[in-house]
Amino acid sequence: MRAVAADARERARRVRLMLFDVDGVLTDGRLWYGPAGEELKCFDAHDGHGLRMLQEAGIAVGLLSGRASPAVAVRAAELGIAHVVQGAADKRAAFEALLGQLGLEAAETGFMGDEVVDLPVLLRCGFACAPAGAPALVLRHAHYVCAAGAGAGAAREACEYVLGAQDRLEPLLANYLR
Repeated sequence: MRAVAADARERARRVRLMLFDVDGVLTDGRLWYGPAGEELKCFDAHDGHGLRMLQEAGIAVGLLSGRASPAVAVRAAELGIAHVVQGAADKRAAFEALLGQLGLEAAETGFMGDEVVDLPVLLRCGFACAPAGAPALVLRHAHYVCAAGAGAGAAREACEYVLGAQDRLEPLLANYLR
């Protein structure tokens, strides 16, 4: 189910920082635990490449998660993501602090969240995204709802939407056609 607000493209055009929740956005939302209690996460490689394309285009990328996980730190490092906030009990406060650190306005940020705990940031950021399958209340407040599900290409879809709105997608993809 793809849904796009009338002003979504204009909002995406202003994005200088794109933030992503982790569980239920970059993963399918299921929590896996190994026999020793270690947490395991499954990330989609296509989503990861979408985050890299944003960075390649000069758009900063960050992760904003309510949970803390070593697996997230490893994945963020692998992708070269500099802005990683984990264990944020108050996501809006963490969002505001990050804006202050980076000298950005809320209108210059995008956020992809999947759950009601993400609403304080989704309502404040300039470009709010959600994966297909998010709760109805979240979907109602998203400017862009992906056709793809969480952990299955939704983040890549949002990345390509932002890049397309900024006329940066085709030049990036052309690099692969040489």
